[in-house]
Amino acid sequence: MIQYLRSTYKISGRRACNVIALAHSTYHYRSVAPAHIGLRQRLRDLALSRIGWGYRRLTTVLQREGWSVGRKLVYRL
Repeated sequence: MIQYLRSTYKISGRRACNVIALAHSTYHYRSVAPAHIGLRQRLRDLALSRIGWGYRRLTTVLQREGWSVGRKLVYRL
């Protein structure tokens, strides 16, 4: 929506945010949380090979493999 307003009406990003009542900082927000790409892939592989296992058991397997994870992180992923 912001890009549409900026290109169509030739207005600044800050003004476009004001028009649709969006905070400027929200528009420019970039997450700083780690992506955990390798962990996600390994978790997916384990979950597909062990269908009946829950996140607690998968957490234990990952910890035995050397991953530094807790059950809450595994549950979120």
